[in-house]
Amino acid sequence: MTVRAVFFDWGHTLFDTAGSVEFVVDWTLRHGGVTDGPSAGADPADVRALWDHARRRSRTPEEIAKGRDKSAATHRECWLALWSELDSRWPGVAAALYEFETSAAGWTPYVDTEEVLRDLRARDIPVVIVSDVPFDLRPILAHHGLDGLVHSFVLSGEHGTIKPELELFRIALQTVGVEPDEVLMVGDNPANDGAAVEIGIRTLLLPAVPSGSPRGLWAVADLIDG
Repeated sequence: MTVRAVFFDWGHTLFDTAGSVEFVVDWTLRHGGVTDGPSAGADPADVRALWDHARRRSRTPEEIAKGRDKSAATHRECWLALWSELDSRWPGVAAALYEFETSAAGWTPYVDTEEVLRDLRARDIPVVIVSDVPFDLRPILAHHGLDGLVHSFVLSGEHGTIKPELELFRIALQTVGVEPDEVLMVGDNPANDGAAVEIGIRTLLLPAVPSGSPRGLWAVADLIDG
């Protein structure tokens, strides 16, 4: 297949929130955060269950329809609501977790992210990050030394539109001057990232993997090499 550009989703495609559960547990240790007095800290299994539940809810059509990724204020409001079960157990942790997950400290590249981005740079194939996010990803990529491997960023918060609306994909096409059939879109969400097929962009959807595992991004090179 001829690929002249690769579009990547960002969260849970290139980068992972691998440290969120540990952050919450550490926060409860430091703040003694239960409603009826200090504790020895949260049980990591309890935190994992609550955090996973919130993440699954965040991907439902009902939550996506709230348009949380179009503005920073709406994004914060929606995520604090999604983490309300955590906050009811450890008051104040939702706001702290939000600050963590919108900073460079809260996101880690998957172990194969840099290799694949460098491979695409060596092939002279531009990378565009097409992401539903209302905060700037550039400082996060720069923090990890990966900003120079990305041609451009097309972010929902900067354009007022989200996936599965199609405008972000169209903007990304214009950014690199390619046709839909010359692009590979890579993501993890069938509803959002998968919408790229509606305008003729071939799309690779990656299943979830445990934190710390390779993301499976080398499938991009396999498809390009055909």
